[in-house]
Amino acid sequence: MFILELTYTAPIERVDALLDAHVEWLDAQYAAGVFLASGRKNPRDGGIILAAGVDRAEIEKITAADPFSAEGVCAYRITEFYATKTADGIAAYREELPS
Repeated sequence: MFILELTYTAPIERVDALLDAHVEWLDAQYAAGVFLASGRKNPRDGGIILAAGVDRAEIEKITAADPFSAEGVCAYRITEFYATKTADGIAAYREELPS
């Protein structure tokens, strides 16, 4: 599982100009079953995405395709973790530690 932290690197006006394209990109990743949750940080200096079901190389390709990333208005911090405990609603994403 991955926590994707976006930090804006450009003025909010440039971010807002790309927001519709970013939302379309988000929707495609939800439809593909990769994204589980997402939203703006408070204060609004970026966002957070929870993703699963792909490896690190694929998540790097996915984040590079985000219009925010492609247009240089955000930087991504990708944190991979093992979701060994989850809420019942996302139990299908529960993982075992590697041996």
